[in-house]
Amino acid sequence: MTFASASQPFPGYHVLAKPTGPICNLDCEYCFFLSKEMLYPGDRFRMADELLETYLRQLLESHLTPDVTVAWQGGEPTMMGLDFFRRSVELVDQLKKPHQRVQYTIQTNGVLVDEDWAEFFKANDVLVGLSVDGPKEIHDRYRVDKRGLGSFDRVMAAFDVLKAAEVDVNVLCTVHAGNQDHALDVYRFFRDDMGVSFIQFIPIVERTTETMLPIANIGWKTGEGGGKEKRPLYVLEGDQVTDRTVDPEAFGRFLTTIFDEWATGDIGEVYVQHFDTALANWYGEPGAVCVFSETCGGAVALEHNGDLYSCDHFVEPDYLLGNIHETPMGDLVRSERQVQFGRDKRDSLPEFCRSCEVRFACHGGCPKNRFRSTPDGEPGLNYLCAGYKHFFNHIDEPMKIMCELLAAGRPPAELPNVRAEREAAKYAGVSRNDPCPCGSGAKFKKCHGAEGVPATDE
Repeated sequence: MTFASASQPFPGYHVLAKPTGPICNLDCEYCFFLSKEMLYPGDRFRMADELLETYLRQLLESHLTPDVTVAWQGGEPTMMGLDFFRRSVELVDQLKKPHQRVQYTIQTNGVLVDEDWAEFFKANDVLVGLSVDGPKEIHDRYRVDKRGLGSFDRVMAAFDVLKAAEVDVNVLCTVHAGNQDHALDVYRFFRDDMGVSFIQFIPIVERTTETMLPIANIGWKTGEGGGKEKRPLYVLEGDQVTDRTVDPEAFGRFLTTIFDEWATGDIGEVYVQHFDTALANWYGEPGAVCVFSETCGGAVALEHNGDLYSCDHFVEPDYLLGNIHETPMGDLVRSERQVQFGRDKRDSLPEFCRSCEVRFACHGGCPKNRFRSTPDGEPGLNYLCAGYKHFFNHIDEPMKIMCELLAAGRPPAELPNVRAEREAAKYAGVSRNDPCPCGSGAKFKKCHGAEGVPATDE
């Protein structure tokens, strides 16, 4: 068995392994992945021990970097049971190279998490991503179980258990029609009530066709009496979106509202993925998030049976790379087909995006959302374009200041002080009847003077 050399692409890559496939104990109305069981009719959706060992061996052998992440996702991965993950750790200990450092992560809804799970996570330094959409009334809007009941209380019980065990917990929050107008309620709940320090916001964009839209809007229900026995396979088709989908402009306002709060006192205390990635792009460093990178392809999805797909969002027949039982995973990830998949993100950008002032920060966003047309009719515009453009233009000035601070060896958390100093300097020596330095054309006393900025003759 041969693996790629260090000159080949993706020396380190990321696998989202799905030991239960799409099977989940919740029934979130916006979840695109629940229908993926249609790809494997009659399957038990449980990763076999043989495949587990094959996956971990190939992952560790094919990595050309010392840092390797073993990441579990679903569906709901905890439905495999705790023994499966204990076995995973044992195998990694046996198979890893002496120089390799392995980080374990798991994305969970938390419903099954108890003290035993928390003890395991703590003992093995597992980073837990917990799915929470905000306070109870917001979370329970769409994140429901098979009976249609909200999951908030069970998720918070899991969080309390994890917190008591001192497990590292990140919050993953989807942004949708139900919380898009409640940015501060959501952010302050995470920061003040839960006390979390790492937050990831994921916009919900449920793309569909005009024909499928009525079914999609009622939660992809096609069975008798509104049941989901015949849930159609979700594929990336059409240019319509569901009622649950976040509005582009609202998403931009959501991010800017939180950023303005964060930038006044939370820098260095609370880490928001969108903000950290933006700062990296402004500073000229490669971002860690594929959504805002120029190319992608280094993050693949492994199904419970060994099928490897180009991306977690592209688990559908056209993007099946192969099965790791038949072809080594490293070869599939570094195949010309997958490399081209990643290049297409850059090469398929419409001209409207290529000439955009925030291209360096956005790079067109995720290809899965590029289904709208540009103002001049060219296809391939990201559905979220208006929101991204608003957000990135809004943060330009503070991002530049934080880059200056980093270049000077100072912490970005000094941003509020620098902005206050520069604002004060801007109005130094201004009299009440002078033109306002802000450029409004009004006298100072009628402009910023009226907002409390003191004049020199006061």
